[in-house]
Amino acid sequence: MPAKKPPVTSPVTQFTPADYLTRILNAKVYDVAKESALEPAKNLSRRLHNKVLLKREDQQPVFSFKLRGAYNKMAHLSADQLKRGVICASAGNHAQGVALSAHKLGARAVIVMPTTTPQVKVDAVKALGGEVVLFGDSYSDAYGHSVKLEKDQGLTFVHPFDDPDVIAGQGTVAMEILRQHQGPLDAVFVAIGGGGLISGVANYIKAVRPEVKVIGVQMNDSDAMMRSVESGQRVTLPDVGLFSDGTAVKLVGEETFRVARSLVDEFVTVDTDAVCAAIKDIFVDTRSIVEPSGALAVAAIKQYVATNKTKGETYAAILCGANMNFDRLRFVAERAEVGEEREALFAVTIPEERGSFRRFCELIGTLPGGPRNVTEFNYRISDSQQAHVFVGLTTHTKGESAKITANFGKHGFATLDLTHDELAKEHVRHMVGGHSPLAQEERLLRFVFPERPGALLKFLSLMRPGWNISLFHYRNQGADYGRILVGLQVPAKDDKAFAKFLDTLGYPYVEETLNPVYRLFLKA
Repeated sequence: MPAKKPPVTSPVTQFTPADYLTRILNAKVYDVAKESALEPAKNLSRRLHNKVLLKREDQQPVFSFKLRGAYNKMAHLSADQLKRGVICASAGNHAQGVALSAHKLGARAVIVMPTTTPQVKVDAVKALGGEVVLFGDSYSDAYGHSVKLEKDQGLTFVHPFDDPDVIAGQGTVAMEILRQHQGPLDAVFVAIGGGGLISGVANYIKAVRPEVKVIGVQMNDSDAMMRSVESGQRVTLPDVGLFSDGTAVKLVGEETFRVARSLVDEFVTVDTDAVCAAIKDIFVDTRSIVEPSGALAVAAIKQYVATNKTKGETYAAILCGANMNFDRLRFVAERAEVGEEREALFAVTIPEERGSFRRFCELIGTLPGGPRNVTEFNYRISDSQQAHVFVGLTTHTKGESAKITANFGKHGFATLDLTHDELAKEHVRHMVGGHSPLAQEERLLRFVFPERPGALLKFLSLMRPGWNISLFHYRNQGADYGRILVGLQVPAKDDKAFAKFLDTLGYPYVEETLNPVYRLFLKA
């Protein structure tokens, strides 16, 4: 959306882009920061048919751009202020910038962080000598507590975004981009939390190359700046999403709001799945893993290209941080395929009769558009008439899930498209199962299937007609083999035949029929 509106009043001196240009050119950042690389994202550029440049702020000493503004602010403090010490409130990246800057300048640093801050950021601040105080659930909560400590202890507050010196420090990112790339540049995409980075970037770009668009990016559940610009005044969000903790700000700054309102050309919001997909895109091109806020700009570029059907343009994305908790990668990897719509999820109802499972698997192999891999298959016998299975399939293009749903229905399998269902993606896919009185004479086995077409059909074709699959769980993990859990109803008189079946199949397996976990949660 356009944001060309008259500036609003602010208690902070209203510097012009020319004023900020002078401040940015004279900013003191390179005692601690480095000029980060501006690299082409070759794979992503090829896919989007536009040139995408990645500004690698994830490679700074604290893995974020935040040390630029923090150090520039602190380098302008008096000797007396530095002697008393500084304090800040931060979700983590600004905290590390302040802690490193304080260490460089020989000052005490008290860092107030929300209790939701990833542990990797808390540990990093402590390692740099910062005194960490955990308080509240968001930046705004931490900020309120830091103001109290500032007065009580006589410290100097280093604001993470709403300060001209901080904004000028962040503006050096744009100065480097324009110096590093001399050719055509259509837009720079910038993640927004409180607005410090985009204020610095917009001021520099509009002073030097005003034709270049500055596009702000926010999470759809943390869009305080976009709502504020739309309202013409700062809006406080009642809650913010915490997936992108680096941009989880309920209230943007007064000065950053004034700057963004007058200089930012457009605002874009992206969702969690799109950000997860962007994290994967960045990894494919750089072999680096950025945090969610670091991927917002790339997610927005993909959305912008899809919406505006652009080709041959050049975009820069600022990868603003890489402080990612390793434990979150499981969630990111799972949601990335859905976010890119490379995977579609379905709930399919099939008749509870022999051969229907095989017939459904054969149908998957003949879907229009070419072969697809099964990414997940969850099933537990529960009804004598119908079976409900949770299925994941790879897709070739966006929007295929509706066509696949219709195709399944045409062949007699009632299907519900779950691709965009948050409950299904977050919880239900892990909860299919339970005790079943129908699962008599069940044997439970864990198999390792080769990850290739036909592996499952081989399994099904070698089964005796009198045996029944009562449980099936499979999830593609990106390896060249698949781990599969199968419940088979095999009469005791068929034990020898079953042993021969396993031997003929040739897939590695472990029988889990006596496993106490199975008996506790799944056995009839």
